Amino acid sequence: MLRLTKKADYGLMALKYLAEQAMTPGAPSAQSAKDVAEAYHIPPQLLAKILQTLTRANILVSTAGTNGGYALARPASEINAFEVIRAIDGPLFITSCITIHGTCDLAGHCTIKEPLRKVNDSIKDLLSGIRIADLAEPVEGEGRTPVAGGLVSIAL
Repeated sequence: MLRLTKKADYGLMALKYLAEQAMTPGAPSAQSAKDVAEAYHIPPQLLAKILQTLTRANILVSTAGTNGGYALARPASEINAFEVIRAIDGPLFITSCITIHGTCDLAGHCTIKEPLRKVNDSIKDLLSGIRIADLAEPVEGEGRTPVAGGLVSIAL
């Protein structure tokens, strides 16, 4: 089974939270890393690193200061799961033969490289079609607590 790393899972959860807060009337435009970490019970230090990575990838913007925090750099409908996962974990390859570094030692004799490339491309296309806006739900009233847990699991 192909699974997301905890960091990628946490990154998607954080973006979902930021998208939901952006849809909430009266909510501040930027959310603190602490608020996101508390909402999903994510270790704060790990989340801070993930948010910094997503900021460097131009998926988030950060604002310093008392009312600072993190916000989506683009509308949630323009950010997809694949780019988030790639920003956090790097390129997605299901086998070591499908890499950016060329071919493996068995390239001339391998009979599964092409089928596995198709699987890899299908996963990429699937994740590219999932927008952060698709994950976000409008916040209904005060006191709503997000449910922690995984967002995506792909069984092969």
